[in-house]
Amino acid sequence: KKALTIGGSDSIAGAGIQADLKTFAALGVYGTSVITSITAQNTKGIQGIIDLHSRFVALQIDSVFSDIQLDSIKIGMLLNDEIINTVANKLKEHNIKKIVLDPVMYSHGDTPLLNPTAKNNLVKRMFPLSLLVTPNIPEARELTGITIKSYSDIKEAAKRIHKLRAKNVLIKGGHFRGKAVDTFYNGKSFRFFESKRISGENVHGTGCTLASAVTAELAKGAPLIKAVQKAKSFITSSIIHSINLGQGSNIMNHLFDFSRDSEKYKMLCEMETALDILKKG
Repeated sequence: KKALTIGGSDSIAGAGIQADLKTFAALGVYGTSVITSITAQNTKGIQGIIDLHSRFVALQIDSVFSDIQLDSIKIGMLLNDEIINTVANKLKEHNIKKIVLDPVMYSHGDTPLLNPTAKNNLVKRMFPLSLLVTPNIPEARELTGITIKSYSDIKEAAKRIHKLRAKNVLIKGGHFRGKAVDTFYNGKSFRFFESKRISGENVHGTGCTLASAVTAELAKGAPLIKAVQKAKSFITSSIIHSINLGQGSNIMNHLFDFSRDSEKYKMLCEMETALDILKKG
């Protein structure tokens, strides 16, 4: 199965395109990518952003689609109107149904990743094309104007986002107090995906990873609700196994299963060496 991620590059590889590709690989899906913007950032924050020309974004999309049949797409950082319009036009042209939109507006350190004047265009052009829209609580507040202080506020925000022509909405609960509850709404009913909050961890790349995990599961044929359930489990494990690389936020460990297998292999090799020494002794 093959998935495409369209979004920004993260030089510390904790979020953005790099996080998406690691998530796809960890979940058994081949990942392709289209870069819309390049960021200079580390675990402490973003030091600079350059957006690519929309014509080159279009060329990347056409290059992938002209050669590979994709099963799903994840959309992340779309900085300005030109890039939004280009991506929307190309997605309509290529007619992919399984699209997950993470409406990225701010970085982990509150650096703007969407021009404020482009917010309405993102809603107008991208929401109707997407199977699922996955805002976090600050993004839900920006989209609806609701000051979110309770679970009833989250439910009302989900209803309002659905009225903006989002087919399905998943409001991520990581910025809310208490248990980590993600709220799903499809216009008819709510579903709640709950996990224990992992205290003391300030982790970079959680939103990108959840959306790309849903995208990977959709590519493999999972129904939407099942894809969200599996993605929730994956992100919880990735946070539990997060790693401290620098002086700022921890980084998601998307490949925790591979790391665990590597440690097992190393231990087995050491045991074989020890047995050889005992036999010779």
